[in-house]
Amino acid sequence: MQTGRKLWGWIILGMAVFGIAAFFIWGFTPAQPMPEALAALQSDSAVQVTEQSRWISFTPLAAQPERGLVFYPGGRIDARAYAPAARALAERGIQVMIVKMPLDLAVLAPGSAAKVIEAFPDIRIWAIGGHSLGGVMAASYTLEHPDQIQGLLLWAAYPANNASMAAASVSTLVINASQDGLVTPEEVDDARALLPANTMWHTIEGGNHAHFGWYGEQVGDLTADISREEQQRQLVEASAAFILGLTP
Repeated sequence: MQTGRKLWGWIILGMAVFGIAAFFIWGFTPAQPMPEALAALQSDSAVQVTEQSRWISFTPLAAQPERGLVFYPGGRIDARAYAPAARALAERGIQVMIVKMPLDLAVLAPGSAAKVIEAFPDIRIWAIGGHSLGGVMAASYTLEHPDQIQGLLLWAAYPANNASMAAASVSTLVINASQDGLVTPEEVDDARALLPANTMWHTIEGGNHAHFGWYGEQVGDLTADISREEQQRQLVEASAAFILGLTP
């Protein structure tokens, strides 16, 4: 009897150790940036890229930026995977900050934008955005800090059911993709009631979920009908026009 209890004790202990190990492996192996993303992290004469422990900054060098974007990455995606789009936006005069999240989950630090905004007092107009789960948390931050944020940019995302922004007046742009298998066009359409009445909508025809970044493909996503480069081009153009059109 005593031997049986010891055996079960070892089994339970082994399962606990295995579970902890699996969690840490999962926690430290997010979707990795593709070579194109790593190349976009290099500074040049147009954009200065600075990577710190809490964020990656993309600073335009042609003139002092007055508009900024705080960007929350998608869940379990390395922040560097969004570097090409961030660089392209910075080339258009926008200060872009990609926030690094604990365990690459924005839900663990939804208030991160506050530190970014505090660190850049010269920015007069702030937009906050995010991809997928990052967008959900960006919407949550906007709801709680309406006086800080002039624009909300959602890539394949919408507010949580318990954080409706229907009564908010912040300028909002939702960009989704017709071949998104993870945040489907139907789900985005069903979420219209959660968003401000003035929300603008842009669908990238042929795009999918993974092509909002540069981190490979995702299980459950659909095959894109356009290239990642083309989806990124449309994504940057729509996002830049939105941010540059914001007013204080």
